[in-house]
Amino acid sequence: QVKLVESGGGLVQPGGSLRLSCAASGTSFSVYVMGWYRQAPGKQRELVATMAGNGYTNYADSVKGRFTISRDNAKNTVYLQMNSLKPEDTAVYYCNYEVVAISLSSWGQGTQVTVSS
Repeated sequence: QVKLVESGGGLVQPGGSLRLSCAASGTSFSVYVMGWYRQAPGKQRELVATMAGNGYTNYADSVKGRFTISRDNAKNTVYLQMNSLKPEDTAVYYCNYEVVAISLSSWGQGTQVTVSS
């Protein structure tokens, strides 16, 4: 069973930065996608950014140029560097681990990011 542990959320002022981390354990798959999704109050969960093992990345238009996803395959860890944060980035951010070939998708518990002055 895949376990995801997230860290790095918090309160930050507009224009500030945060870095989220998500470590996966209990898995030995070599081909997987890790990424971040977010859910704001009253809204559906939405994709923020994902990264495949070959380095292919996918970003939501709303975060392009401000957020950067990266991963350390040796540590099964994915990071999300968030710069120039805006109040509309406020949400619970969830880590996702997916193995498309076997329809496996696991979620972390979520970490709150609040952007406010």
